[in-house]
Amino acid sequence: MTTSTTTASPLVGAIDQGTTSSRFILFDTTGNIVASHQMEHDQIQSEPGWCEHDPNQIWDTVHECIAKTMEQVPDAVVSAIGITNQRETSLLWDKVTGQPVYNALVWHDMRTSDIVHEQLQGHDINRFRATTGLPLATYFSAVKIMWLLRHVPGLRAKADAGDVLFGTIDTWLLWKLSGGAVHATDVSNASRTNLMDLHTLQWSDGTVSRSCLYMVISFMMLGTMDWLIDCMQYSHRL
Repeated sequence: MTTSTTTASPLVGAIDQGTTSSRFILFDTTGNIVASHQMEHDQIQSEPGWCEHDPNQIWDTVHECIAKTMEQVPDAVVSAIGITNQRETSLLWDKVTGQPVYNALVWHDMRTSDIVHEQLQGHDINRFRATTGLPLATYFSAVKIMWLLRHVPGLRAKADAGDVLFGTIDTWLLWKLSGGAVHATDVSNASRTNLMDLHTLQWSDGTVSRSCLYMVISFMMLGTMDWLIDCMQYSHRL
């Protein structure tokens, strides 16, 4: 989609990475859409109640959406890029190679039901709510990380060596956009992990340690979503 082929003013880009598709949109300074491109990505459902996404395919679709959108406005100057994304979907990747250790576990994936039941032994569903604001449930990142550590061969040893990074989809895209220089998220995404203290807006040592994740996974830096992507730097990788 495009509403213009030329533009003189700086534009703002928006990455919209959703459960079923990726999209990139360029806006002018008055909020009008100048150009956009959208692509669907695969839903990997190998077992009933399971749903995975291929992180590399997600990156490829985002990358192509950006390229296709920029082709529509070849003289565009993009001053900043924002990210909106499916939030609870979580993944781990190798710090050295930059490759995912497994597919991303999607927010509505139910494979962690047994872990949730295990965490409820002697506790109620609100075990962490006073700290994180969330109940114990399959949606959130904490139990997804636990499942990956238990079931992906060799992952625990790699994590113990400090070679595994955790992220929600925004973190993965920031990592890729920055060439591995930025491992970060914002408090909105972090608030859906069941690992962030809502009162301090920092990772909670208590919930992380009680979830058996303390000092195992490298957590991303927390901030507000005012991260600016150097568009000129990124353009060299298109």
